[in-house]
Amino acid sequence: MSVSTSVPDKGVAVVTVDHPPVNALPAQGWFDLADAVRAAGRDPGTRCVVLTAEGRGFNAGVDIKELRRDSGHDALIGANRGCSAAFSAVYDCEVPVVAAVQGFCLGGGIGLVGNADAIVASEDATFGLPELDRGALGAATHLARLVPQHLMRALYYTSRTVTAAELHAHGSVWRVVPRAELREAALELAREIARKDGTLLRFAKASINGIDPVDVHRSYRFEQGFTFEANLSGLADRIREDFGTQGEGRA
Repeated sequence: MSVSTSVPDKGVAVVTVDHPPVNALPAQGWFDLADAVRAAGRDPGTRCVVLTAEGRGFNAGVDIKELRRDSGHDALIGANRGCSAAFSAVYDCEVPVVAAVQGFCLGGGIGLVGNADAIVASEDATFGLPELDRGALGAATHLARLVPQHLMRALYYTSRTVTAAELHAHGSVWRVVPRAELREAALELAREIARKDGTLLRFAKASINGIDPVDVHRSYRFEQGFTFEANLSGLADRIREDFGTQGEGRA
């Protein structure tokens, strides 16, 4: 598990996740990501954070294998708290966060990009919440920030995905580019943002969050309560058993 931070341009910090094979993160990984984003935002020299990932896809959510190995509920509690911490770190980051998304963005990945300030995506990027297929709930709060309400509900109930081009049509993706151009496209937007006054950018981020019509922290924690209830009842375990040996899951 690797979460690294680099500064390729003045005022721009890039936080990169690298957890093969599909960037499905264990509980500690979510906390590590939260710490990295918070640290980048607190740095007075940072004016924009780019959140990116190595590998085939941006993020495949929670590591289902970790949940399976735990006979109790510690892993689930850790995953719930870790996801909440990471999503909140992106939303509360003191400066704007640009998400650079390639390949799949599923489950917890939606929580990250839904709380970002802007999204740049590769042409092969797909976005979705396969939660009901994985015995979980959650991140509808964040999917609702990407698509209209009725589409969010249909996507959530069916576990279908949408393409970067479709999200661009809804106005939630800034640009769609070939995968080879993704990093530069995200940095281009970040550089433009970073040319603004750093103090004023922090005021802008706080003010925009302050007028948000939905309290994303409370809304997501409300959803997580139902995830825990599904686990306590044994329902989630039965659904995850059907998931079989496919490996990395999304939650």
